[in-house]
Amino acid sequence: MAEIVWSKRAIKDIDEIATFISKDSPQYAEAQVRLFFEKVDILAQHPLIGRIVPELKISTVRQLLCGHYRIIYEIISEEQVGIITVHHAARLLKNNRGVKKLLRRNRK
Repeated sequence: MAEIVWSKRAIKDIDEIATFISKDSPQYAEAQVRLFFEKVDILAQHPLIGRIVPELKISTVRQLLCGHYRIIYEIISEEQVGIITVHHAARLLKNNRGVKKLLRRNRK
């Protein structure tokens, strides 16, 4: 069973999403956050369940879809999965800070 490690960026993403949604519906915001955590919990048992992020083409960087959002994660090892960011699917991924940081790290 893999350990799930949340990046500060991913936690901030979820907080911002919840704040935005709660302006219209606190109940829906809470439900959306719950869905994010339920999806990520699956990764502990099945880290390969997500598909490779097509824009990045890095075999260890994958995504899970959750409503209108993409949960971008990295398989760090057999024992560890890192949640990089939670990103709205309608936005360009190349502008995401978490992804930019990942790409800088992979170039080294």
